Amino acid sequence: MLKTFPIGGIHPSESKISKDCRIEPMPLPAMVTIPLSQHIGTPSEAIVVKGDRVLTGQLIGRSSGFVSSNVHSSVTGTVMAVDTFVDQGGMRRPCITIQTEPDEWVPGIDLSGNVVRECNLSPAEIIAKVAAAGVVGMGGATFPTHVKLTVPTGKKAEYLIINGVECEPYLTDDYRVMMERGEEVLVGVSILARAIGVDRIMVGIENNKPDAIKHLAQLAPEIDSRIEVVPLKVCYPQGSEKHLIAALTGRQVPSGGLPIDVGAIVQNVGTALAVYEAVQKNKPLIERVVTVTGQSLVRQANLKVRIGTSVTDLIEYCGGLPADTGKVVAGGPMMGRAMARLDVPVVKGMSAVLVIPDESARRQSEQLCVRCGKCVSACPMGLEPYLLSKMVRKAMWNGAEAHNITDCIECGSCSWTCLSALPLLDYIRVGKAEVMRRIRARKGR
Repeated sequence: MLKTFPIGGIHPSESKISKDCRIEPMPLPAMVTIPLSQHIGTPSEAIVVKGDRVLTGQLIGRSSGFVSSNVHSSVTGTVMAVDTFVDQGGMRRPCITIQTEPDEWVPGIDLSGNVVRECNLSPAEIIAKVAAAGVVGMGGATFPTHVKLTVPTGKKAEYLIINGVECEPYLTDDYRVMMERGEEVLVGVSILARAIGVDRIMVGIENNKPDAIKHLAQLAPEIDSRIEVVPLKVCYPQGSEKHLIAALTGRQVPSGGLPIDVGAIVQNVGTALAVYEAVQKNKPLIERVVTVTGQSLVRQANLKVRIGTSVTDLIEYCGGLPADTGKVVAGGPMMGRAMARLDVPVVKGMSAVLVIPDESARRQSEQLCVRCGKCVSACPMGLEPYLLSKMVRKAMWNGAEAHNITDCIECGSCSWTCLSALPLLDYIRVGKAEVMRRIRARKGR
């Protein structure tokens, strides 16, 4: 029997219409806007000024704390501004704007296509190279990878779990990475295991990707005999850290806890590839694969994109914005965020640009709750979404906290199942943010 997590979950239409589109390099843009905060934690600090000439792969933003990450130039060119830009949500963020020239790479970066399998570095050396390269979680959370690899005192890592699930509808970037760069991914996995000192290594892939399962399972014994490729039952949101841990190990991360509390460290397949390139090729994280997709787009694509490239450029490259567009989402339809503007840069955590037709983007009219309980059955965290949303609307913050609103992973399963078209997740997001603010205030932070 295929493994999966124990409670909740849904089965939205997969819509993987770009799955057969091989990764193709996006042409260099005329200009890039590189944010100084592409990660959870403190923004990096600019170390270049207007007028400086920078090389591809050069450090331009230095990490400003432990939970922070370096930022590198994704192109060669001249720094036009060290300023701010308005992000996809309408907020001003610090950035560096560079006018592009033909590539001139920083010396020492290995641009050959040769796969380097052997790594004899110590764990500390690996973590230092990952930190220097600015690697963050590529699945969307963008947690600095070197922080995840630094196991806290008193904790012990027993499992390295690699997330190849890609359960979000429409997204195919991880699938293409596994299919086209599987050898490098698995070398990266082996390096990650060496960094944290574990022998149990599992790559979880849902069973709707049989060719990826077969491909990695054939490669794994050649690279590291400890790597086990595990097929999983198709169920959203199995790509969530807590649910992937439960599916693969049977261990439950406690409320308010972290994966390391149950001896697990989870990394995305894209992160494993970035770690390989950082450690074996001395290449910083300056590009990523982005799925550009939508039912009305002229063409679908999985593009290798330089960080800082405008989303507008990606859409134009795929034939332009369709006339019937109702919404453009950064990420997938379940956990992605609608974009307030398109002249914003691709960042390290942007896995997809999804163009949704107007008819599909329209919300249905809200109706009264019919007490069907579908949102409760669907919730993978065992919460009561209908109750939490009511508490938020009535500003019952203590009640919302007591009912574990902060455990919500914002997967959207509740809203997807609601017969009354209630925006349950929207209310819960607002309430979760307020409750977390109150908790931080109590702790004096």
